[in-house]
Amino acid sequence: MESQNKASLPVMDGLERRVVASQSEGASTCDLLLRVLALVLTLAAAIVLGVDKQTKVVPIKIVDTLPAINLPVSAKWHYLSAFTYSVASNAIACSYAALSLVLAVSGKKGIMSIVIVLDLLMVAMLFSSNGAALAIGLMGYQGNSHVRWTKVCHVFGRFCNQAAVSISLSLLGSILFLLLVGITSLRLHKKSK
Repeated sequence: MESQNKASLPVMDGLERRVVASQSEGASTCDLLLRVLALVLTLAAAIVLGVDKQTKVVPIKIVDTLPAINLPVSAKWHYLSAFTYSVASNAIACSYAALSLVLAVSGKKGIMSIVIVLDLLMVAMLFSSNGAALAIGLMGYQGNSHVRWTKVCHVFGRFCNQAAVSISLSLLGSILFLLLVGITSLRLHKKSK
C-alpha cells in the first residue's frame, strides 16, 4: 500500500522543488511569469533596435542650377544617443530580469526588499529611455520647423518603424516591471501586518 502511494506522488526534480519552495516563501507564479515576460520584452526591444539600420540613395541638390547628386545615406541606431541609451537600458533591464528570476526561484528570505528597489530602478531607467527614444522618434516622424529639422521617416520608413516597434516593446516591459513593483510591495505590506 505504501509503495502504491509513493508511485502515485509526482516526482519533483530540483528546479520544481525550488519553484514550489519559492512560491510558498514569496515569489508567486504571477511574479515569475511577469519576470519572464519582462525579460523577453526587454530582450526583444534591445535586439530590434540594436539591428536597426537602413541605407537609401537620396538626391541632394547643392545649387539650384545644377542637377541633384545621388548619395547613399545611412540611418543607424547608434547615430542617435537616445537610441543608444534605449538599447543599453533594455539590455541592462533584460540582464536584471534574468538575475531577479534566479533570485525569485532560489527562494531566499529577505531578498525581496532588495528586489523591489531594483525593480523600481528598472522602471525609472526604462521609462526615461523610452521618453528619450520617443522624443527623437517623433522628431523623425514630424520634424521641427522652428529649428528647420525636416522629417526623415518618409525616407527611412523601415528604420523608423523598427524603432517604433522597439519603443513599444520596451514600454510594455517597463509596465511589467511597474506591475512587479506593485505586486511585491503589496506582498511585503501584507507580511508586515
